[in-house]
Amino acid sequence: MQNQKRVVIDHISPQLNGGEFFIKRIVNEIVHIEAHVLVDGHDVIAASVLYKHEDEKQWSEVRMQDSGNDEWQASFTVTKQGFYSYKVQGWVDYALNWQHGTERKIDDQQHITSELLEGAELLKPLQKVVSKDEKEYLGDCIDAFQDPARYEEAVAYAKSEALHKILLQYPEKKLANESRVLQVYVDRKKAQFSTWYEFFPRSASETEGQHGTFKDCERLLPRVANMGFDTLYFPPIHPIGEVNRKGKNNTTEAKKGDVGSAWGIGSKYGGHKDTHPELGTINDFKRLVAKAKELGIEIAMDYALQAAPDHPWVTSHPDWFKWRPDGTVQYAENPPKKYQDILPIYWESDDYKNLWNECLEILFHWIDCGIRVFRIDNPHTKPYYFWNWIIAEVKKKFPDVLFLAEAFTKPKVMQQLAKQGYTQSYTYFTWRNNKHELIEYMNELTQTDQKEYMRPNFWPNTPDINPYHLQGANESKYIQRYALAATLSSNIGIYGPVFEQMIDDAIPGKEEYYMSEKFQLCHYDWFKENKLTTLISRINHIRHEHEALQQTNNIKFCHIENDNLLGFYKWNQDKTSELLIIISLDPYYSQQGTLQLPLHELGIHQGHKVEVHDLVTGNSYNWYDEWNYIELHPALPFHIFKIKK
Repeated sequence: MQNQKRVVIDHISPQLNGGEFFIKRIVNEIVHIEAHVLVDGHDVIAASVLYKHEDEKQWSEVRMQDSGNDEWQASFTVTKQGFYSYKVQGWVDYALNWQHGTERKIDDQQHITSELLEGAELLKPLQKVVSKDEKEYLGDCIDAFQDPARYEEAVAYAKSEALHKILLQYPEKKLANESRVLQVYVDRKKAQFSTWYEFFPRSASETEGQHGTFKDCERLLPRVANMGFDTLYFPPIHPIGEVNRKGKNNTTEAKKGDVGSAWGIGSKYGGHKDTHPELGTINDFKRLVAKAKELGIEIAMDYALQAAPDHPWVTSHPDWFKWRPDGTVQYAENPPKKYQDILPIYWESDDYKNLWNECLEILFHWIDCGIRVFRIDNPHTKPYYFWNWIIAEVKKKFPDVLFLAEAFTKPKVMQQLAKQGYTQSYTYFTWRNNKHELIEYMNELTQTDQKEYMRPNFWPNTPDINPYHLQGANESKYIQRYALAATLSSNIGIYGPVFEQMIDDAIPGKEEYYMSEKFQLCHYDWFKENKLTTLISRINHIRHEHEALQQTNNIKFCHIENDNLLGFYKWNQDKTSELLIIISLDPYYSQQGTLQLPLHELGIHQGHKVEVHDLVTGNSYNWYDEWNYIELHPALPFHIFKIKK
């Protein structure tokens, strides 16, 4: 097809899969756009980024700057939740091209009478769009350009900065070219910054051996808040199946009194829209949600799309399960793990539309109860396009709702779930232990296009994962792991009180807890305090006080000639918050090294005084050199320095 457009727009970033998926930001965050914009020949060209919120009809415009080599860039700020559209526009700027060519001829001592007449014709249409004062100025320019007696004055007008500013502000975009429209989805701040605490409500009772209740959980809310956690995540709170119920330590036969796995959802007491009768009623749960909110805590619910053999769905919607010739249903498996107490949903059912709608209604039910955060169990075992649909449907009505993908699986699977709409994702941090692994993984998350769509959530442990490096670990190792999670990532979580009380008994040879709480009630001294609880609280409060730790992507690792010392610089969007973090990876011995300050990123020169203030100990130090001595001990294996320049 014939096309008179001359400007080519190429290599727009950020974009995902050619615009198939949206990038992600939070409210008041900057979107920085880069593109290749070029034209045949040597004409002056210009480019803009056009953007608008989904509720707006008119496009806003920000001019792009040429950074050389036909590479252009511009930024805009997203101020509201929801979708923004953006595109790049480029055009030959004939007026600026005229001024540039005319200036060159003037500098070459050429007579430019013809060029001035050409300029007058270019300026006349602008008189309709400029301000009153600008119109008067343009009128005088046009008169001078057309009057041979005012030649010297006309030459001065042609070269003037005032005329250049007008031409720049009011371009005639003849034959402008535009890129395809791309999208960015904007969430509330909690999508990027959250501090999670997980515990089983059924273990919240003060009395050993007694099933906990939602009212027992209310008693623990102040403890969670005082430790600096803003999100309290509960494993499933629904009725638990009695058919094939699991016993302690995942045995296949439950004994009298065994409570079963919370993920074996559904019984004669109800399904996904009901609460376990021993925990309390829906109204009890709503009261808990409200009490938590008063303390600045959001309750996060587990959304596990699976069913126990006695779930009401099995009889009311048998088509939602795949039946074998002998009349049985294959239970769920994740070899070598077997889940005899769980029936997987048959996503290829002919009745899939009703299935999908019921899954959506479950979410709406709990949203009506005050829930705005969901942790999704095993999302990688359900269709990707189902998640794309259901997350979009929820976001249309409730843009505040956030989804965390519990997907400890293959990298591309995790990435695909994030692209399909998940707000946050579990990560491999749980197993990244040495300096090289940590730096490599952080660079993957923050220096590739993953930074545009995948928000990592770092968990040192979960009920499913008791990592080998925590089995038999000392207090220093636990402190180290929490400090790493809390400073590397802005979204973090722990499974407690197992973590802070360093309960690490494991099944030999496995990353699983012995006498796992997944299959039994546990009794804890919930108000036990130790050095770890104190430091967790302090670190969490530092995170809430310093914006540099409320984002993940702005990170620069510092050179230290010691593989047991990890140092990195973090900053917020406008660099009003700058921190330097150093963490020892050795839980047994003191480690020393010399850290190289990132002078370029700090915007300072060698010899400039830098004051570093330790936000944990309160100590301050003045550094004048690029290289500075560091020593860390297992008793306190980290520094979080506030940088003062």
